[in-house]
Amino acid sequence: MQDELGPIGKIMESKLRATFSPSFLTLIDESNQHHGHAGAHPSGESHFRVRISSGVFAGQSRVAQHRMVNAALAEELKNRVHALAIEVV
Repeated sequence: MQDELGPIGKIMESKLRATFSPSFLTLIDESNQHHGHAGAHPSGESHFRVRISSGVFAGQSRVAQHRMVNAALAEELKNRVHALAIEVV
């Protein structure tokens, strides 16, 4: 968890914890690196990186793991989040 997640980041973190009960989770708002780029929201919280480890991902392909994360965050990805980098560790 990043120290200064905004409301969107906090919702995302909560959903990831509830869905995957991760043994490790870091959610980083990288929006400040994308100002002026397509999809960047003026008030931030549009580009995130998630690093997550959970037994739920065991035996799943990388594509399946990413689909699971995307499904858990579908509402945010549809409405506010432009980019999500996923690292299953």
